[in-house]
Amino acid sequence: MDFTLTEEQQAAAEAAKAVFSGVAPDSVPSPALAPGAVADDFDRALWRKLADADLLSLPIAPEHGGAGLDAIALCLVLRESAKVLARVPLLECSAAALTIQHYGADGLRAEVLPRIATGNLVVTVAAGGRSGHEPAELAVQARPEGADWILDGIQIAVPWAQMADRILLPAHTPDGHAVLALVPRAHPGVTLDDQISTSGERHAEVRLDSVRISAQETISDATAWASLRNVLTTGTCALALGLGERVLAMTSDYTSKREQFGFPVATFQAVAVQAADRFIDLRAMEATLWQAAWRITTDAAGPLPPAGDVAVAKIWASEGVRRVVQTAQHLHGGFGADTDYPLHRYHAWAKQLELSLGPAAAHEETLGDLLAAHPLG
Repeated sequence: MDFTLTEEQQAAAEAAKAVFSGVAPDSVPSPALAPGAVADDFDRALWRKLADADLLSLPIAPEHGGAGLDAIALCLVLRESAKVLARVPLLECSAAALTIQHYGADGLRAEVLPRIATGNLVVTVAAGGRSGHEPAELAVQARPEGADWILDGIQIAVPWAQMADRILLPAHTPDGHAVLALVPRAHPGVTLDDQISTSGERHAEVRLDSVRISAQETISDATAWASLRNVLTTGTCALALGLGERVLAMTSDYTSKREQFGFPVATFQAVAVQAADRFIDLRAMEATLWQAAWRITTDAAGPLPPAGDVAVAKIWASEGVRRVVQTAQHLHGGFGADTDYPLHRYHAWAKQLELSLGPAAAHEETLGDLLAAHPLG
């Protein structure tokens, strides 16, 4: 594997740092602190800045107005976005664009990709299934009817659903195949019910009742859903890494200034050891993230399919980001519980990222299944 970034990837990271440099962490109250308080929309002004900086078009081919970059470049940008808790559907919209770019029909690509690139079309992804224990692709049934598809089912915890223009969701056909359907939010038969995420964001339960869409609005490639889920999961790991890095920096800054007995608390052995352990967590999260991003980008051969590296990355991301924010709360003392200080928002986001697309235990089970199917040695 080669972790050396290309010039284009480095440029994307630098552009992201410039855009996010002036962004303050969001101030949406956590549900436990202010029940019922949610944000009505994502940060549209920031979304426009991302579009103007060509960061929404990274995975889109040049013929559709994009840069034609890969999931590694996307993860670099997501990492920076999480440091400021940017309230934008960057992961979902970019993952959808990458999937449509690779698997969509020519007509679908020509219709939606140029508009995504300019920020004028927002696409989110439904990946939660109908319950926490059901694969997302089994939550909705797609049956053919003439030249169209009819969709019935429920997807829960869909992020940004009320603000997006379209929802890309998996469904299963009567013969058991997985397809992806790009469904307009305001479409006959589509109903949205509010749900609140752990971080206080507005999600939705999406109900589809005999929703009719054209064949052009579907992706029938059998590998498209697995690829999309790999990109979403790897992107979630990038968000966890960026968030964890920012939290450790906040903790380092605070403990180096906070004094006890005439000395900064950062010089105390118990504090230094805990901070060092969290630094190790972040380095492991980073190494496994880039391994996963490299595998899904190149599809290079390995002892396991790329999904194995994605599972390892998500295990480290889920466990690591949880330990980082818990240690930060502990080392900040009472100051960490002050809601005028943003640490509590990072904690809420970290918990959301830990559980998104499956906690560590779910990915350990996936990894075990892959090892059983592909014995090492």
